[in-house]
Amino acid sequence: MSGTSRDVVQAGNVGGGVHFHHHGSRDRGTSPPRQLPGDVRGFVNRVDELERLDAVLPGRDGEPVVVSICVIAGTAGAGKTSLALHWAHQVRDRFPDGQLHLNLRGYDPQEPVTAGEALHRFLTALGVPSDAVPPDAEAAAALYRSLLADRRVLVVLDNASTVSQVRPLLPGGDRCLTIVTSRNRLSGLAIRDGAHRITLGTLPEEAAVALLRVVTAGFRPQDDEEKLSELSRLCARLPLALRIAAERAASHPHMRLEELIADLRDESALWDALSSGDEEEAEAVRTVFAWSYRALPAEASRVFRLLGLHPGPDLGAGAVSALAGISVRRARQVLDVLVGAHLVEQTAADRYEFHDLLRVYAVDRVREEESDDSRGEALGRLLDWYLRMADAAQGWIAPDEEHVPLPQHGESTEPLSLPGYDQAVEWSEREQANILPAVRAAEDAGRDGHAWRLAAVWRYGQPPSAPAAEWLPIGEIGLRAVRRTGDRWWEARLLDGLGIIYRRINRPAESLGHHEDALGIWRELGDRHGEAVSLNALGLLHLRRRRLPEAESMFRDALAGFRELADAGWQAVVLSNRGRARHDAGLLTEAADDVREAVVAHREQGDSASVGDALAVLSAVHLDRGEPEKGLRAAQEAVEIALELRDHTLEGFWLLTLGAAQLALGRPGVALESYQRSAVLHRRLGDRSREALAWHGTGEVYAQLGRDEEAAAFHRRSAAVHRELGDSWSAAVALDALATALRADRPEEARRCWGDVLRLIAEFDDPRAARLRGRADRGSGERNP
Repeated sequence: MSGTSRDVVQAGNVGGGVHFHHHGSRDRGTSPPRQLPGDVRGFVNRVDELERLDAVLPGRDGEPVVVSICVIAGTAGAGKTSLALHWAHQVRDRFPDGQLHLNLRGYDPQEPVTAGEALHRFLTALGVPSDAVPPDAEAAAALYRSLLADRRVLVVLDNASTVSQVRPLLPGGDRCLTIVTSRNRLSGLAIRDGAHRITLGTLPEEAAVALLRVVTAGFRPQDDEEKLSELSRLCARLPLALRIAAERAASHPHMRLEELIADLRDESALWDALSSGDEEEAEAVRTVFAWSYRALPAEASRVFRLLGLHPGPDLGAGAVSALAGISVRRARQVLDVLVGAHLVEQTAADRYEFHDLLRVYAVDRVREEESDDSRGEALGRLLDWYLRMADAAQGWIAPDEEHVPLPQHGESTEPLSLPGYDQAVEWSEREQANILPAVRAAEDAGRDGHAWRLAAVWRYGQPPSAPAAEWLPIGEIGLRAVRRTGDRWWEARLLDGLGIIYRRINRPAESLGHHEDALGIWRELGDRHGEAVSLNALGLLHLRRRRLPEAESMFRDALAGFRELADAGWQAVVLSNRGRARHDAGLLTEAADDVREAVVAHREQGDSASVGDALAVLSAVHLDRGEPEKGLRAAQEAVEIALELRDHTLEGFWLLTLGAAQLALGRPGVALESYQRSAVLHRRLGDRSREALAWHGTGEVYAQLGRDEEAAAFHRRSAAVHRELGDSWSAAVALDALATALRADRPEEARRCWGDVLRLIAEFDDPRAARLRGRADRGSGERNP
C-alpha cells in the first residue's frame, strides 16, 4: 500500500506570504520559459497596430516598460491571437527572462481556465516544483508576483473573457509586459491597471487579398485580383475565415476561383435562410466553416463533428480513436486532414485543439447530424478510454492501491501503451485538464457508473505533482454519482478520500463529516479494514485540532483493527501517528515506544517516507528528554530522506525538527538557516500554519542570541497567524515566547500576553498544557520582572 492512503501527518493549512529574502525558486542553470507558440505563417498588414505595440517598449533594454498591460480587443476571428504572437516573436529578445503564454479559453463552450490552474502552470514554468505551488490562488498569485518582481518577462494571455480571469496573472512589476487578447474591451484593466487598448477591426481589402495570396502561393496560378477581392468580402475580411478559404483554394489548384466563390455563395444563402439575424461578420464566419466542412471527405467530416462531444480543452489521437471507433493510426491520418483544412490546430506532438468558434460549430454539427444513440455511443467509448488509460496509469503511479472495477462494454477502444512509470506520469499530466470535464460530462449524460469510477481511479492515477485540492470537484461529482448507484463500498472509499483532502486544505468540518459518514458505512458493511482506515484518518483530524484524547482513542481503535487483520504496514503507520499524539501530550516514554517500533517496521518494508516521519517524531522526543545529539541525528536522517525523495512538503516540515535540534545544541547559525528554508518552502506550499512555526523557531534563535527585539517581532507575527487560523495552542505557545522576549523591557505587555495564553489554553488539560499554564500563571501575576 502506498503512502497516499497510509495517511500520516504531512499536510498543513493553506495561505501564503513572503517574509524571508531569497533569490527566487528557479534553480541556477534552469532555462527561462519559452512558451510562445510558433509565429503565424503569412502574417500580413496590421502595420499601425504593430507600431502601437512597439511604442510600449522602452528605449533601451533594462529600462521599465512604458505600459505594463496591453489589451488587443476585437471581434471573433479578427486575428487578435495572430497579431499578439507575431509581435511577441519580434520582440522576445527584449524579454531575456522568458515568455509565458496561456490560452484562457474565455469563450470556449467548456469551462474557462481558472486563475488557480493558470498560476500553477506559470509557476511550474518559472521553476517552482509542482508540489510546492500553493493550492490557494491568492498565495499562488503572491508567489508569482514575487518571482517576477525583478525579471523582464513577456506574458501573453489569450482569449480572456473577464477582468477577473486576467488580474491574478498580472506580474505587477515595471519590467514585465502583459499582452491580453479578448473579444471584450476589459475596461476595468484600463481604469484600474492603466492598460493600453488596441481595437482590431477587419482587414482592409488590400490586406485581405494579400493574405489570400500568401496562403495560396505555390499552389495556384495567379488568381484574378477582382475575384480574390470578392472572396475576401464573402469572408468579411476576417483573418480566420480568410485562412480557411485560402486553404480550400490551395487544396484545389485546378478548380477555377469562380467555382469556389459560387460554392461559398450557395453556402451563404443557406446560412441566410437559417440565421436569426446575427451580425454580418458572424454569419460570414459560419458560412466559411460550413463551406470548408462540407468539402471534407465523409470520414473526416464525421470525426470533426464527433470532436464536438469531447468535453476538455485539448485531446490526442487516442481520445479521437475512441470517439470515432477507429484505430489510433487512422485517427492520426484524419487529424492531419483536419489540420490541413485549418479546422483543427495541432499544438504539440499528439495534441490538438479547436479555435473556440470552430468548437461551437462542431457542437452544432454533431447535434444536427448524429442521432442520440450515436452521440451516446461515442461518449461512452471516450469515457471507457479515459477509464482504461487512467487505470493503466494508476498501475504505475500507485500500484498497491485498490483498482476500480472497469465496466464491461461490447465495443472496445484501443488503449495506448504505458510501458513504464515515466510514460504513465506523462500521460496523466497531458490529460489532467480533461478529467474534470469528462467526469462532468458523464454526470450530465446520466452515466453515473462512468462518473464515479473515473473519479475514484483518478485519485491514484493523477500526476503525483497535482495539487491536493484539484481532485475535490472530481471527487464530489463521483460521490454524488456513486450514491445514485447504491454502491456503498465505493461510496465509503470516496468519502474517505474527500475527507483526507479537506483536512489537508484546512477545512476540518467537511473533513470530519466525510470521515464519519465513511466510518458509518464501513461498520454497516462489516468491513474491518475500511473501518480502521477511517479511524486513523479521524485520529489525524483530531490531532490537527489538538484534541489529543480523541486522537489517542481513534489511533488505539485503528491499531486494534489492523492487528486483528495482521496488516503490518498499516500498524506501523498508526503507531507513528499515535506517537506524535503522545508526544504532543507530553507522554514521552509512550511516544518513544510507539515511534521506535514504527521505524523498525517501516525500514523492513522499505517505506522511506514513513521512516522519515517517524524519525521526526523521535527527534522531538529526544529533545524533550534532554538528548539533543540523538535528536539531531534523527532529524538529519529525516531531512536527508526528504531530499532524496525531492519532497518539499516533507523537507519543510522536518526542517522544523532539525532547527530545534540544532538550536538545542547551541548552533543558532545553522538553526536559522533551517528555519528560514522551512519558512520559504512552506510559503511556496501555501502552508501558513507551518510557515508561522518556522517564524516561531526563528524567534527562538534570536532569543538565544540575546536579540530580544527581533525575537519578539517573529513571535508576534507567528501568534497573529495562528490566531487567524483558529489554532489556539500554537498561538498560545508563540505568545508565551513573545512574553518572555518582552519581559525585561515591556513587562506590562508581557503580562497581557501571558493572560492571553491562559485564555487560549483553558480547554487543554494534558501535561504539556499544564506546564504552559503554570508558566503563564506565574508570568501574568508578576509585578517586578
